[in-house]
Parts: sequence; C-alpha cells; structure tokens
Amino acid sequence: MFLVALIIGLYSYLIFFLGILDLLYKNIIISLSIVYFSVVFIFILKSKAINIGFTKTKLSKYSKLFLFLIFIQAAVNLIGALGPELSFDALWYHLTIPKFFLENHKIFHIPGNLLYYSDLPKNIDLIYLFALSFSNEILAKIIHFSFGLLSMLALFKLSRKFLNQEFSLLSCLIFYSNLVVGWQSTTSYVDLGRTFFEIVAIYEFLLWIDRKKLKYLIYSAIMVGFSLSVKISAFNSIGIFILLITLIYLNKKINFSKYIKSISIFIFYSLLVPLPYFLFSYFHTDNPIYPLFEKNFSLIYDSNPISILNLFLSASDPINPVYLIFLPLIILFFKRFEYKAKILIFYSVFSIILWFIISSGGGSRFILPYLPAFSILAVISISFIKNKVFKKYLLILILIISISSIGYRALANKKYIPVILNRETKSEFLTKNLNFSFGDFYDTDGYFKKNIRREDRVLLYGFHNLYYVDFAYIDSSWVKKGDKFNYIAVQNSTLPERFLDWKEIYYNSKTKVRLYSKEGKEWVY
Repeated sequence: MFLVALIIGLYSYLIFFLGILDLLYKNIIISLSIVYFSVVFIFILKSKAINIGFTKTKLSKYSKLFLFLIFIQAAVNLIGALGPELSFDALWYHLTIPKFFLENHKIFHIPGNLLYYSDLPKNIDLIYLFALSFSNEILAKIIHFSFGLLSMLALFKLSRKFLNQEFSLLSCLIFYSNLVVGWQSTTSYVDLGRTFFEIVAIYEFLLWIDRKKLKYLIYSAIMVGFSLSVKISAFNSIGIFILLITLIYLNKKINFSKYIKSISIFIFYSLLVPLPYFLFSYFHTDNPIYPLFEKNFSLIYDSNPISILNLFLSASDPINPVYLIFLPLIILFFKRFEYKAKILIFYSVFSIILWFIISSGGGSRFILPYLPAFSILAVISISFIKNKVFKKYLLILILIISISSIGYRALANKKYIPVILNRETKSEFLTKNLNFSFGDFYDTDGYFKKNIRREDRVLLYGFHNLYYVDFAYIDSSWVKKGDKFNYIAVQNSTLPERFLDWKEIYYNSKTKVRLYSKEGKEWVY
C-alpha cells in the first residue's frame, strides 16, 4: 500500500506545483491528471506491485458475513456521498479554498480572518481541484468516500501481520462500523485521507521492527509527512512515533547514538514531505505554519477527562463502543500479545494521550486516524478467548453494533435519495437542508443568477460558507482599499454605517440575505 499512498501523495504535489506556477486551468489539470494516472496504471499493471494480503482460499461463513456487512455499510455511505455537500467545514474551506484557487488559476495566500486555512498543508483539498475541474463537489465527496475504502484495504493488510483472513476482515468491519467513519465517508473533509496515510505509516514502522532495515523507517516517516501534508494535527503522529522509537530502544538497550540517528531520520523525512507548504506559508506570512501561534488563534482545545467517555457516549458521531468494551480484555491479555502487537497497544495509548492533551475538544474525527489500530487490538483480544460461548457472544455484539451503525447512517442518508434519483432538484434539496442561520448560502430563488452580471462584483458582509456563491464577490474579511464593487450583500448581519445610504433592492427570508445597490454605480472601497 506504500506505493498507492506514494502515488496519491505525489499527485497532490503535482497539483500544488501547478498552482505555484499559476497554471490551475481546468484543461491543464484534467489533461495532466489523465497522463499521470495512465502512466501509473501501466506501471502497476506491468510490475504487479500492489498486494493487499488477500488469499485465494475459500471464504468461511463468517468471512462472507463480515464482507456482506462491510458492503452494505459502504453502499449506505455511498448514498450520502452521491448527494450535494452540506457539511460545515467542507463548505467553509475544504471546497471553497480549492474553488477559489481554481477561479484565480493559482495557489495564493488569502488574507483576512475567514479563509485563513489557505496557507496550511492541504494535499487532499488540492485533489478536490481535479473534482471541481472535471465535475463538482459530489466527485470530491466520492474521492473522500474512496479513501474510506482504501483505509480498509490498508487496514486489512496491516491486520494480516497479526490475524488470519477471517479475523482481519472482522477488524475492518469494526473500523468501518464507526459512526464517525460513516459520517466522514459522506463528506468532502480530509480525515479519511489522513487515516489512510497513518495506517501505511504504522505498517511500514512494523516492517522496520521486523526486518531492521532503515528504509522502512524512512517509508514510515514519509507517510507521516504525507499525513501532515493533509492536516496539521498530524504533528501528533510525529510525537507518537518518537515515543515508540524511544520505547523500542529502551526495551532493546540499543546504543544511544543509534537511537538519536533513528529519531533524527524520522523527524527529518516526516518534515521534509510537507516542507513546500511550510515554505509557501513562511514566504507569505513569516510563519511556516500560519495561522498557528498567531494572536487569537489556536488549534489546541481545552482538555477535559470526561471527553474520553464522550467519544463513545455523546459525540455527534461517536466511535465504536467495541473499543471500550474490549479494553478490559486487552489489559487482561496484555502479556500474551506478541511484541509487535504490544507496539500497537502503545501506539494506541500514545494517540489517546496526545489527542486528549491537544485536540480532545475537536471531537471524534481527530482520533479517527488511530482507530484502525484500536480495531486490530480488539480482534486480537478475541482470538485469545478459549470459551466458545463467550467468543460467540462477543462476535454477536460486534455484529449488532455494525447493523446498528448501518441503520443509523441509512436514516441519516435517506434525505439524499430524492435528489440522487432526480425526484428533487439540487436547488430544492439545498434550500431544504442547508443551515442558513449558521453561515451557509445558496441562491435559492435564482435571483443572483438572473440579475448579477459577469462584470458585476458583490461585497459580502456576514457570509461564512462561500462554496455555493456563484457570482463574482469580495468578502469583507479581505476587501482592501481600491477594490471595486457595485453591490453589497449582507447575511445575518447589518449593513456597515458607511453604506447606510445604499438602497435595499432584494431580501430573501429563507437565506436572510439582503442585497443593496447605489443606483447600480461602481464603488471604490
């Protein structure tokens, strides 16, 4: 899976460098993408380089059942992925920033306090540029949905280091039954993309332990680097692997110089991969990880001991309760776990600790990249149980949770069915389901499409999620002296005092948008 991850990571950087060179034109992106993946496909076909560890032996009845439930869960998730985007962060920046880059044919620093994520690493967001060039946000959602499937394949390969084929499929079922995975599979967020890179990172790390070849440690660091190029919170993973390397060398009593060398190599390669983003950010803002450490901005959430329980009990999309249920078994059987499995236990413990300290307030999606390891450990603990009745009870419990997850996500996704089947227009669907009081926008009655000309420009006040804005605009967060506009639109806000003499020409009671004009004349800010 390292090769697949490398192909995806390099592709995202191909888009990045097109953006740096001001070449983000739809035709260029599509043409170059076709050439890139054609070459990749031919290479893979000839080299037969990809192996996920699935054997051709006859599947057991349990394996068939696990695969069937995974398939049903994937089908339910796909329904959500095929509908228009509704998720807040996607409409705020995951889609809006790539769309803004595409409209301007380049990657650049977006000033102001709204799209401040424009300078942070965004490898998956840049892949969405292809989706927006070729189609729309639905293709972007399908791409993120596909990362959920890729994560399962990578998890299966990782599981095979510890488990037989049947139990490896069970670990995939546990992971994919997480409500947070189901929710993420229906959005154009980036967390499943990061999860994929994280699974490959721990897989390569375990290969390094097995084979004692430095190249596998470097491969692991590169994968963490790609994870960091997706989301800045992957700094956690650098800390986790440093702690694991420390633990390994303390346990094996290896000399200190070799320990320092391993730590240094891991840090070097994990930071080398996202370096272009750091340089881009530093060049534009004098801060390599802008907006982190800027005044009034923080990605660190307040820690609360109850937040760990909230992951299972009260999060909007909680993680699988199997992990909590099986924790006593993992503790009970700890001594029976093989060395590499114990490494996986410490990997999980360190991930929980760092999540708790740094990002517990961010919710379940911030722990999502580490759930594959939790899933494997839960299944390994089952394999130690000799009582057949108890083991069957635990399997039934997992199946009940899986079926419950399918039912819950089916109810959540059923709203997409009418628009997917063309029984409802996209406009009707978005008008009904977007949260206009919470920053969303859509031209529900087509007024802007009919009345705002291509040469017009609208100054926006109070808008937040700009993805569905399909007219030329300047947001108040980045407007500057000399900018020209001939309309002002205000949503859930008031017109600034300096424009009180402008006349209101339109109001939408659904979206709470008011449009103002000064006799149609162009205004210079």
